[in-house]
Amino acid sequence: MQQLSFSLMSERQRFAKLLRSCSKNLLLRQGLQVHAAVVKMGFEFDMMINNDLIDMYGKCSRVDVACAVFNRMLERNVVSWTALMCGYLQQGNAKAALSHLCRMGSSDVKPNEFTFSTNFKACGLLGILENGRQIHGMCVKAGFEWFPVVGNSIIDMYSRCGRISEAAQMFDIMPVRSLITWNVMIAGYALEGMGDKSLLLFQKMQEQGEIPDEFTFTSTLKACSSLGAIREGTQIHAFLVRRVFPFVVNTIIAGALVDLYVKCRKSCQASKVFNQVEQKSVISWTALILGYAQEGNLSEAMDLFRRLRESSIQIDEFVVSSMMGVFADFALVEQGKQMHSYAIKVPSGIDISVANSIVDMYLKCGLIEEAERLFSDMPERNVVSWTVMITGYGKHGLGKEAIHLFSKMQLDDIEPDGVTYLAVLSACSHSGLVGECQEYFSRLCEDRRNKPKVEHYACMVDLLGRAGRLTEAKNLIENMPLKPNVGIWQTLLSACRVHGDVELGREVGEILLRLDGNNPVNYVMMSNIYADAGYWKECERVREMVKVKRLRKEAGRSWVEIDKEVHFFYNGDETHPLTERVREFLRKMERTMKEEMGYAYEVRFALHDVEEESKEESLRVHSEKLAIGLALVCGGREIGGKPIRVFKNLRVCGDCHEFIKGLSKVLRKVFVVRDANRFHKFEDGLCSCGDYW
Repeated sequence: MQQLSFSLMSERQRFAKLLRSCSKNLLLRQGLQVHAAVVKMGFEFDMMINNDLIDMYGKCSRVDVACAVFNRMLERNVVSWTALMCGYLQQGNAKAALSHLCRMGSSDVKPNEFTFSTNFKACGLLGILENGRQIHGMCVKAGFEWFPVVGNSIIDMYSRCGRISEAAQMFDIMPVRSLITWNVMIAGYALEGMGDKSLLLFQKMQEQGEIPDEFTFTSTLKACSSLGAIREGTQIHAFLVRRVFPFVVNTIIAGALVDLYVKCRKSCQASKVFNQVEQKSVISWTALILGYAQEGNLSEAMDLFRRLRESSIQIDEFVVSSMMGVFADFALVEQGKQMHSYAIKVPSGIDISVANSIVDMYLKCGLIEEAERLFSDMPERNVVSWTVMITGYGKHGLGKEAIHLFSKMQLDDIEPDGVTYLAVLSACSHSGLVGECQEYFSRLCEDRRNKPKVEHYACMVDLLGRAGRLTEAKNLIENMPLKPNVGIWQTLLSACRVHGDVELGREVGEILLRLDGNNPVNYVMMSNIYADAGYWKECERVREMVKVKRLRKEAGRSWVEIDKEVHFFYNGDETHPLTERVREFLRKMERTMKEEMGYAYEVRFALHDVEEESKEESLRVHSEKLAIGLALVCGGREIGGKPIRVFKNLRVCGDCHEFIKGLSKVLRKVFVVRDANRFHKFEDGLCSCGDYW
């Protein structure tokens, strides 16, 4: 009898060992075979075996079977509950994990440190701060708060819920800090965009004798990327080389290095790291493709994407979404449509993130109807889906439609996040909907889940500026509970220029030059304000400062797609083979507009210290005019027909804006221009922006 008992016990241990091996190596087929043998041998209701089955099915992405095993159990312990919660979390169903913690509270089983850790991760993934705080309170009462695995998870939860100060507070009072503790806090700062604090913590941990691992390096490199800290990032790279750290075989660190050099616009170094990596991850491929695209090297980006497709690497939704982002930024609608067709064929198919990126691409290419059709056909939508659509309406000046969609989203039980509020506030601002914008801003201030950020206040400043309430806008900036950034002051300065308020513009400009004295955009804005008012000495002084500092403004570039080919133009560009025909056509249109409408160049947008004729010539060869001229020369002159769509990397200038308005009236043609701020639809001598952009 004793021998039989020992035999059964050893058989039980053997099943447990086999199931744990299947779990570790994700061997579902073999796990199913072991499960069948378990039932055959009479261990179907053994709690230890069932716990191992739940863990195995959860890790092998069959949480449905894990749940079936759990529900059939006659007796459960804390391991049973926690294993099932882990399975749900691994599947991405954090809500189900939290739901089972609630169910567990009604049973006689008490949670342990691993149960708490799992559910803190669930709260972090969902960004549900209230639940995280409730579970934190349960931990304190149960005495688990100072268990390292629990403390680390609490820090991570607060970081992911946007409460970095509470995460830091927890970190500071931790009695024992492991490497994981340091890593979680460094990652939290990097996630919150506080890269400088990540780097300080990275230095401090080494001073206290901790040796960084791959997760530390990945987070610190991300911090360098967000800061544009190329010097510190290069030092970390050199440190890895000196320590003979195997980053060329570590796909995570290699991807972070490529991303660092890409974000710092050092595509040559990014390419060198990429070529050294033995096993290139899909993240590294995508980062380098995006790097080339950001630098305007579209041919290199497309060539790299072709090589990726030819490689053995599985193209997933991340790659498709990223490429959609490239096509959206460059408004390459034909390539975007091809990628849309390709996305339908890839194994991952069109999941919600891919669908969102396709909708975004159509919106940024100015094809609202296609975006609306795809949005309506989506089987499910998340907050990103709605936000993308609301943002698109806002950029097209369709504020009423954006508001309607915002209301409809809430009726569908989708709660807006901070980005959604930013989208609807921006849409109201672009459309001059003062009352509605103030109402949504008040709602945001009262929302317990979201808090206003500087960007939300900037929308209010833009709205007040549009209405000419400049002093009120300045008071809002000075009295808001957040530190003003460069962007919000630039918004006010732009409003000062539109309304010709030189004195306030001077005051705001001085603030900007103190905050961001090496940004040429600030000097250009100040120079324009003085030029508009005829303050030529002040204008000269600002321009001289730019020369002394050797600052260079980003070159204006426009492009247009004709017969599936994209044509790029810079200001004064003479490289296109049809340059002479384009310029002659533009001169002809100018004469017609002068005769029919009394059009005159807005020469105040040109340099004041050159002859009038030279001023007119310099304005004639602005990149957006050249792009429109080419489209018209190449068959787009017929009355009616498809709108001509042109895209520009910077804000469209005042003279070009007036010129295209006149052109739309003379030719009875619609022009759609997307600049850095918004879409402009020119029709019958009017623009959808209402001459405020």
